[in-house]
Amino acid sequence: MTDVFDTIDAEPLDREAERILRLNDRGGYTVPTEGLYPYQWNWDSAFAGLGFAAFDIDRAWTEIETLFSGQWGNGMVPHILFHRVDAGYFPGPDVWGTEDALGRGACKVPSSGISQPPVVASLAWRIYLADPTAGHDRLAALFPKLLAYHRWIMAARAESGAVAITHPWEAGRDNAPDWDEAMAGIDPVGVAPYTRRDTGHVDPRMRPTQADYDRYIWLVQFARERRWDEAAIAAESPFRVADPTMTFTALRSTRDLRLAAELLGAGTDEIDGWIARLEDGAAMLWNPETGAYDARNLRTGNFAGSVSNASFLSWWAGLEDRRPLETLRRVMTGARYVLPSHDLSAVSFDHLRYWRGPVWAIMNYMAASGMAEQGLTAEGARIRADTVRLIVENGFAEYFSPSDGTPAGGATFTWTAAVWLAWASPSRGEA
Repeated sequence: MTDVFDTIDAEPLDREAERILRLNDRGGYTVPTEGLYPYQWNWDSAFAGLGFAAFDIDRAWTEIETLFSGQWGNGMVPHILFHRVDAGYFPGPDVWGTEDALGRGACKVPSSGISQPPVVASLAWRIYLADPTAGHDRLAALFPKLLAYHRWIMAARAESGAVAITHPWEAGRDNAPDWDEAMAGIDPVGVAPYTRRDTGHVDPRMRPTQADYDRYIWLVQFARERRWDEAAIAAESPFRVADPTMTFTALRSTRDLRLAAELLGAGTDEIDGWIARLEDGAAMLWNPETGAYDARNLRTGNFAGSVSNASFLSWWAGLEDRRPLETLRRVMTGARYVLPSHDLSAVSFDHLRYWRGPVWAIMNYMAASGMAEQGLTAEGARIRADTVRLIVENGFAEYFSPSDGTPAGGATFTWTAAVWLAWASPSRGEA
């Protein structure tokens, strides 16, 4: 693995990664990339903050603080904040219709009605560690908001112990095969006519199918009709899936929130209870048939039967379980570049379609960091080395083919640049 780091001149890529973050800066928040994603996305923004921390610590904190400017009164942090209306994006704020949502409170920032993987407490903690002197007061001011966000997650999404999603977009892994059974149970009757914008920016073969998109919009309309009432959605929606991404990122962020609480002299009893509950919930996601952690349809109890990159976030979550190791090694042996977002041996694998096969730098960062922490040194090093190769060979794309490295999705992508600066870069990233 050493040769990839020894032979690369990282400085030009470091400069390009900084340029991309500045390019996508909209004044207090970043967009993931121009055109395709013109707003502030929840977990994208948290990763952007981590990237900024490599060269502009004040801007890193501003990114996180702007994200929390859209926090609802009930604690939820939406997955999209519509700071400036962009007619080129669908579905925009008029489709989400959250202005009179139950739980919104006094928040004035237009937003979606769902959240995303709660990585923000973990990445805010890392921004603090990058410069504790500059970060102490910023973290202290942010802490009550992070606590409220986690309190909402536990109350609104963790009824099974594992964290559930109410929409595929909430998982961040929008189009993953993990949701296929639950999506098949939706008849998208009554969906208002609409025009997709994503396929105008990106090759349609890299994006979700029209049948899937109809169901996405049906779920938005379903929740809007109920004024985004969490209790009504939980009781009535055909789509409710316990998700490894949400569960493992919530567990890791809760552990990091506890570190922040200790630093700030706050009580930890409530947080300790959340950690124990999430650990119990994670256990229900273990699928012995696949030898991996798996999504689970809470309406049927069925596992998705999907081995994904999210399956291997268990170590990022702090679980010491070695059972996934055999499956991980099989997946890694079969891929030229790791970690694929779906098992290459699966019928539903597609090396270029959104979350049905491609490699994502952010998932590699979390998975490999967790492996390194748990003593899986060789596996973590392989993932980091492959991430470096993908970026060196193909640029800062949204995602990459695990088969041949083809860059796909959006270009000049914020979170890929951020992960380079914070972790992958041989000269700037973590050792």
